[in-house]
Amino acid sequence: MIIEPSAGGQAKLTDDGYVEGAPEFVAEIAGSSVSIDMNDKLQAYLRNGAREYVVWRVYDEAIDYFILREGKYVPLTSSDGIVRSEVFPGLWLDVTALLRGDMATVLRILQQGLGTPEHTEFVKRLESKRRASGGH
Repeated sequence: MIIEPSAGGQAKLTDDGYVEGAPEFVAEIAGSSVSIDMNDKLQAYLRNGAREYVVWRVYDEAIDYFILREGKYVPLTSSDGIVRSEVFPGLWLDVTALLRGDMATVLRILQQGLGTPEHTEFVKRLESKRRASGGH
């Protein structure tokens, strides 16, 4: 996911549909490619400054959620099993529910996050930046 440059994001789509710059958020689903996703791709995203990186290791039944801090990725964790994005306030992921295939709970938790004052303020801030830069 990217935040539009007019709203303060660090990546943009080129005219031919490619991403130029680092997206704020990258998610991978890794089956047989887990070694690539957790090594080569992780280093590429780190080098380019992707702010959050999530890898769902399907065969390991695990999800790794990283955030970029001081030039390195550190795990973003929580005591209640719900990971809360710092880049996209309101993006909440119930890791346990996702791993067990409980999509109703995943959606309910996401909706709770989207209903927070932090998410509302984030959306207002993006819109304000976009308007100030002349974006549509």
